[in-house]
Amino acid sequence: MRPRFRQLLAAEWIKLWSLRSSAWVLGAGALVVIAINVNAARSNADRLATLWPPPDGVDPAMMFDPMHTAFVGPAYQILVVIAGSAGALALFGEYTSGLMRTTLAAVPDRRAVVAAKAVVLGAVTLVLGAVVALTSFGVSQWLLREYGGLSLADPGAARAVAASALLAPLSALVGMAVAALIRHATGTVVTTIGVLLLLPALFGGDTYRWVAEIGNAMPLPAWQTLTRNPVMDFHPGRYPASVAQCWTVLAIWPLAALATAVTVVHRRDL
Repeated sequence: MRPRFRQLLAAEWIKLWSLRSSAWVLGAGALVVIAINVNAARSNADRLATLWPPPDGVDPAMMFDPMHTAFVGPAYQILVVIAGSAGALALFGEYTSGLMRTTLAAVPDRRAVVAAKAVVLGAVTLVLGAVVALTSFGVSQWLLREYGGLSLADPGAARAVAASALLAPLSALVGMAVAALIRHATGTVVTTIGVLLLLPALFGGDTYRWVAEIGNAMPLPAWQTLTRNPVMDFHPGRYPASVAQCWTVLAIWPLAALATAVTVVHRRDL
């Protein structure tokens, strides 16, 4: 009897958590990201305590950006690495252990197997990203409550939290797609990090429009735009991406990654 999709989901759930390293890596990684953001907020609170109240004529909102303390760039780069590596491991781990042959012998529909894996992986990392983003935002703004801390009702706050939550499943699905293409542990992880973290750095700057447009199509720059505080003054560059374009980037990348993984696994031999 052909297995139902919910049975495939249950099987992929068991596979994911059968490795203790999954819980340890994801849990420890989440704590590290939260700790970096909270530490940034605490440092800002200590600094502002010596400067508060602001001098006459100085807008308190312009003294620092409380939004930035909840979404520190290096912290979320760590989240990208962790989620991307988890996504890669979820697929190439089956190839290297030989479990993929057993799986496909039981379920010949390769596309359904990969789709189930993507759903479970995406759901787990989405929850992870949401917990990290909400906790980082909530704790950091509580620490800054006397110095202009924000709430989710403030402009741009909910948008920043949502974009940060989506960054984790996006990275995980990209890692899974790269694993389908390369099927080698070290090569997959290095390539995933290169695509998600290094490529945006290569396509930065405003000298050439085409270079900036490629950079705007990368997930990390899109996330950075969506987590900016809209009430703060900043230089957007000569070729800035719009908010709508950034949301489109965060939607297209995981869909393209899923399509790539499904197609490659379906067509390539084991």
